[in-house]
Amino acid sequence: MTQHIDDDAVRGPRLYRNNDKLIGLGNTVWQAAHDVGLIGITVDHDSNNRLITGDGHEFMVLCSCSYLGLNRHPAVIQGGIDALTQWRTTGLSLAEVRVRLNLLKRLEEELREQFGGPVLPGVSCSALTAGILPLIASGHLGDNGRPRVMVFDRFSHFSMAYAKPICADETLVLTSPHNDMNYLEDICRKYPRVAYVADGAYSMGGVADVAGLLDLQDRYGLFLYFDDSHALSIHGSRGEGYVRSRIEMNPLTIVVASLAKAFGAAGGIAMLGDEALFDFLYRNAGPVAWSQNMEVAAIGHALGSLAVHRSPELAERQRRLQANIAYFDSQFPTDHAGNGLPIRKITVGEADRALRLSRELYEHGYYCSAVFFPIVARGEAGVRVMMRADIDPPELAAFCKSVKESVASD
Repeated sequence: MTQHIDDDAVRGPRLYRNNDKLIGLGNTVWQAAHDVGLIGITVDHDSNNRLITGDGHEFMVLCSCSYLGLNRHPAVIQGGIDALTQWRTTGLSLAEVRVRLNLLKRLEEELREQFGGPVLPGVSCSALTAGILPLIASGHLGDNGRPRVMVFDRFSHFSMAYAKPICADETLVLTSPHNDMNYLEDICRKYPRVAYVADGAYSMGGVADVAGLLDLQDRYGLFLYFDDSHALSIHGSRGEGYVRSRIEMNPLTIVVASLAKAFGAAGGIAMLGDEALFDFLYRNAGPVAWSQNMEVAAIGHALGSLAVHRSPELAERQRRLQANIAYFDSQFPTDHAGNGLPIRKITVGEADRALRLSRELYEHGYYCSAVFFPIVARGEAGVRVMMRADIDPPELAAFCKSVKESVASD
């Protein structure tokens, strides 16, 4: 069914203006989380994968995005040490478009080889997004300056939604219901040039409808921009992520991802489907061109992680992660069970119950982040749990038992 689209109502979106009530409600719950000691925790890192507070409380983190445990892998840590030792600087402190270290050039080449095409590194995934999305909106990526209507999935990550006002200076910006291919096709029928902005794997669980989006791209020339940060390294035989392992890259597709999650390093990357885009974005994509450099240690960490990615260890860590996900799903079935992604939510209803559950688990030695409105819908508050490959099965079983006991006693 074709839906009416009111252009004037959606032009020039605001992230904060007219949202005083929303922000006020969210801040009230954040303050409640602070009051019960669930945010602002400072810790030391112990070598046995546990954290220790100043008063000696020891706990395991189950809201870490280091899904493969590579952030504490010896090769990744040593990569940063070796880079600093060899190059004897933290970085050049100038725009990389003018001068960049051969070490960074080496990273670019190894990323290209690993992921099968041009890959642009950046100081962060957010910086890459901030530089690239306005160029898509203005039509300067393959459209000869003819703007594209920008459609953001309702659940697209805040780092992308943050660019809406900038994109709105270039073109019409719309927000789509989540994974609604009918809505998106209506837009494609109405406008000749459209771009869709979405996560590949969403931070609260679930994935993009990649097959449906590729169909629309084939029929309408839809530009696809994915942030696949939560799936990089955990999916694909080369760790290329959920989206990249399911598509052939083309000039109408860009996949960005953070190197600070399962990849275990720091910074971000943009996988490109057009060779010409590499130099164009280096020169013109705002924060990519003139932001701070990737620091030498971060480049070294990334090279160390790539060495792990090229070894049989990647597949073994992916296997262990999938085994842990499957076990958790067997204990706590959710709508996302079986999708092979590590993010789950145990729903308890209202924010106060989510805070109580999170606090009780913390006291038992497990930290899970409480999530509540406006992070999730009203009445859908709970705790978000992130599976990792470096959680031993007995530890995971003990955690699941503790969750069940806490939920039952509430």
